[in-house]
Amino acid sequence: MPDDQPVPEEKPEPESHDRSGLDLARSLARSYRGAPGSRPRRRQRKKPRDDPRLAGSHPDDRDPQLLDAAMGRLVAEYGWEADIAVHGVFGRWSTIVGSEVAQHCVPVRFDDGQLVVQADATAWATQMRLLAPTVVRKLNEELGHGTVERIKVLGPQAPSWTKGLRRAPGGRGPRDTYG
Repeated sequence: MPDDQPVPEEKPEPESHDRSGLDLARSLARSYRGAPGSRPRRRQRKKPRDDPRLAGSHPDDRDPQLLDAAMGRLVAEYGWEADIAVHGVFGRWSTIVGSEVAQHCVPVRFDDGQLVVQADATAWATQMRLLAPTVVRKLNEELGHGTVERIKVLGPQAPSWTKGLRRAPGGRGPRDTYG
């Protein structure tokens, strides 16, 4: 009889599972449900921060600033108000002294209450020296009392007669040409 033959063992079929591990994750989650330490945590109220940088929706220094306001703060911080006001005079020079004088006399620099003006001819240097008290008064009305104390007028720059190809040894150059 065929009873003498061994009966082939039946192998159980392997369980089918998702290769991505999703079924394993789900089974682990099911097994931990109700385990100690897995209760949901309560949300705690957050303490208000005392950080001054967190101003919320209110404007602060980190917000974009207008260029005028930013430059104004910079000028005030470094104390440049008087210097900028005086150098603003350089831009408005023709309205202060008149267009004809401004064509021939140009402000060069401002140092310690003294405005230095360069004239292109001796006659215009003399004219500017005559106008100096009036110009000082106008400038002090505009800039504040005592800002400009005096005006120094420079005549035209004379060429050097001691250097060059055509100089005469021992010569003193022209006398009355350059003021």
